[in-house]
Amino acid sequence: MMGSKGNVGQDQSTLFRGDDTELRLKDERSVRGTPAKAMPAFILGEELADLADSDPRIVVATADLANSSRTRDFANRHPERFIDFGIAERNMITAAAGMASCGLIPYVATFASFCAILGAEAIRTDCAYPRMKVRVVGHHSGISMGFYGTSHHSTEDLGMMRTIADLTVVCAADANQLRAILRASVEHPGAMYIRLGRGRDAPVYDDVPSDFAFGKAIRLREGTDLTIITTGSQVHASLAAADRLAEEGISVRVVDMHTIKPLDAEAVRSAARETGAILTVEEHNIIGGLGSAVAEVLVEEARIPFRRHGIMDEYSLIGPPAALYAHYRLDAEGVAAVARELLEGKA
Repeated sequence: MMGSKGNVGQDQSTLFRGDDTELRLKDERSVRGTPAKAMPAFILGEELADLADSDPRIVVATADLANSSRTRDFANRHPERFIDFGIAERNMITAAAGMASCGLIPYVATFASFCAILGAEAIRTDCAYPRMKVRVVGHHSGISMGFYGTSHHSTEDLGMMRTIADLTVVCAADANQLRAILRASVEHPGAMYIRLGRGRDAPVYDDVPSDFAFGKAIRLREGTDLTIITTGSQVHASLAAADRLAEEGISVRVVDMHTIKPLDAEAVRSAARETGAILTVEEHNIIGGLGSAVAEVLVEEARIPFRRHGIMDEYSLIGPPAALYAHYRLDAEGVAAVARELLEGKA
């Protein structure tokens, strides 16, 4: 037992994320008790199968992780358009580029560390450079793999992917936003990297966003004292942190910067002008990811208090995910604490 807040009856997503609950190594409830539709990675195959019902161009591939990504759901409905490459991630990505060159739209899914980091060269040279419509889906990103350790953690993938020319980079905050991303991705030109968590992320969007657009940030909460610009798994924690700060009289705008590239620079400039302070929050190294992208916009603007929050420039620790989120202050309490430090001039 590493902490005790006595929150009895919390759902599995709350336990996993470590928000408002005690941190434990084990729990009596199985992940099988968590509704699959509430898990972003777990609706991937289902949504792609729905899209494929009316679009014969869509094909799906995995690298021995059909169950982890739930692309098995696609395979069950469209077995003739599903390929399991085994543990051959780079070959899978290159083969997908070949499929795209023939007019197909391949969605290839594996752990983020294995596609974005291991397969970076194939994404760059085979997919993005010739502008092939390949959608590389990196699930179980960031530190969500917990005990699996450094080889399976991906805290560098956004930095690596956003430096690749002609590659769209986008992060899903929850299941409904993932559905919107997948639907919008079908006709989007060029290659794409779609980053998912492990799937236990708490819901952010009540419905599938009807007006979703790549490169257009979503303002989820208004505020005047500070803007938190966040992405993916950290959107829910940032909203919860804003709620806590509101109880203290601190007004926080929250922006979901789902698209890391192309970045919505105007949303950053508006936040700088209208709230006077910006905190970026991401489950990623503070170097190279969302924080760096926002800083590149701010460097041309008037100076304001600014801080990047995420994993410091180090290899993340190994342990239960909830404990890791608390350690790196990527839970609601931690994000709120960092925001207070920024406003108090302690960045």
